[in-house]
Amino acid sequence: MTTQTPSSDTTHRVRRGSVLGNTGLYLAVSVAAVLFLLPFYLIVRNALSTDPEITGENWKWFPTHLRWGNISELFDDETVDFGRALWNSTVMAVLMTAGILLICSMAGYGLARIPYRHANKIFYAVLATLMVPTAVTFVPSFVLVSSLGWVDTYRGLIIPGLFSGFTCFLFRQYFLGFPKELEEAARVDGLSHWSAYWRVVVPNSLNFFAAMATITFISGWNAFLWPLVIGQDPSAWTVQVALSSYMTNQTVNYHLIFMATAISILPLLFVFLFLQRWLVQGIAQTGIKG
Repeated sequence: MTTQTPSSDTTHRVRRGSVLGNTGLYLAVSVAAVLFLLPFYLIVRNALSTDPEITGENWKWFPTHLRWGNISELFDDETVDFGRALWNSTVMAVLMTAGILLICSMAGYGLARIPYRHANKIFYAVLATLMVPTAVTFVPSFVLVSSLGWVDTYRGLIIPGLFSGFTCFLFRQYFLGFPKELEEAARVDGLSHWSAYWRVVVPNSLNFFAAMATITFISGWNAFLWPLVIGQDPSAWTVQVALSSYMTNQTVNYHLIFMATAISILPLLFVFLFLQRWLVQGIAQTGIKG
C-alpha cells in the first residue's frame, strides 16, 4: 500500500479545483446563453403563431401548426407597406453609415494630427454636444428640415444625422494612437495631410472603420424618433415606425408585430456576425489618450 506525498495531494486538489472551476464556468456560460437566446426564441415562436396562441392561457412551447402564411400576410398588408419600410431603413442606415464614417473620421484625424491652436477648443465643443439630449434638438431640426422641404424625403432622414460627436471622439482617440512613423514617411514622400489620411491611414485602419460601421449601421437601423417626426407619409416610414403602426388604441396585431420584428432583426444579425471580430478589436484600439 503506497502513501501519497504532500506534493501529490496538492496536485490532486489543484486538478479537482480546476475541474470544478471549469464546470462552473461552462454552467454559467450555458445559463447566460439560454437567457440571451430566450427573447429570440419567443420572437420566432410568436411570429409563427396566431394571436390566440400568443395570448391564450394554455401556453405551448411551439404552436400546433407553424403559420408561415404570416410572412405573406405581413407583406400583403395594404395598410402598412413593410417592404417599402425595409428599403427605407436600408437606404437610411447604409448612407448614414458611409457619411458618418467619412465626416467623423476626417474630423477625428484633423483634431488628432493637424497642428491648429484651436484644436482643443473645437474638440471640447464636440464633446459638449454629447451633453445635449437628442430630443432637445428635434424641434429646431424639424423646423430647419421643414423649411428646406425635406419632410418625407431621404434627405430629411439622413442629412441631419451625418455627424456624431461620439464617433468623432472615438476616431480622434484611435488616431492619437496610430503610428506616426507611417505618416512621417508619407510626408517625406511629399504627401499632404489629405493624401496621407486617404492613402496611408485609412488602408491601415480598416478594422477600426469596420467596428465603427457596425455600431453606426445598428444605430441607424434602430432609429425611431427622428424617422417618426420626418416620415409623416407611410411611404417614408422606416422599419421601426412601421412596427409601431401594428399597435393602435383599438387593436394589437401580435403575430404581425413579432413577424415584422423577426424579419427586421435579420439584417442586423448578418452585419453583426460578419463584423463582430472587428467590432471588439476596434473598440479595444480606441484607447483614452491625450
